[in-house]
Amino acid sequence: PAPTKGLIFGQGTGKPPFQTRDQIERQIAHGGLTLTQITGLRECMFLTLEEVEAVLEEVRDRNARNLFLYPMFVFAAHTGARRSEMLRSLVDDFDFEEGVVTIREKKKDRSKDLTFRSVPMTPLFRETMRLWFAAHPVGQLTLCERPGLAISVQKAAKQFRIALKGSQWSVLRGWRVLRHSFASNCARKGLDQRVIDEFKGHTTEEMRLRYRHLFPDHKKQPWTWFSAARRNNPDISS
Repeated sequence: PAPTKGLIFGQGTGKPPFQTRDQIERQIAHGGLTLTQITGLRECMFLTLEEVEAVLEEVRDRNARNLFLYPMFVFAAHTGARRSEMLRSLVDDFDFEEGVVTIREKKKDRSKDLTFRSVPMTPLFRETMRLWFAAHPVGQLTLCERPGLAISVQKAAKQFRIALKGSQWSVLRGWRVLRHSFASNCARKGLDQRVIDEFKGHTTEEMRLRYRHLFPDHKKQPWTWFSAARRNNPDISS
């Protein structure tokens, strides 16, 4: 018999939906939360478009020494790319004529070593990368400090914290907040879920549920229909 036969496993806890910074800070201000609970809430934070812009301005103005940092922040915020995907990105992945960037992913298909997806380049992203490549060290790596020397995962994580240390954005929990913000803002703008999935790559149903509530009017529509029906037929019970 299977060694796990008869065992009863405890139920897991689903992750909360993504929320704005204001929503999360209001919950924290109510008091009574542990440090672990506060950390968990902040890991569910997404930034509005205005907040994303403010973060990018903060990084641009404060981090002139590490030239790769601002391009990396814009890369994450305007494509939803994972940290690992940005670190393996190559210069030739950018097609400025077509206005798209190809992202090299490893999580979408476990049977392949590498798969690819394309994301349109926003005007800010395109201009930022043009300027970065003009001052770029020689080599194929999109993000590096010296020719051919990749930025490690550990350094990227550390530089994220340093870039925002002492600012109002120091509560952000790493590069993932920009990926989550990208998806959440796409949802708020009403972009089709399938398009968001294509841009983000390998989006699970659990992840979709965390920002599905952000789609415009998706909960108002049944009530709108019901209200209209009552106007046409007053006998409908309330």
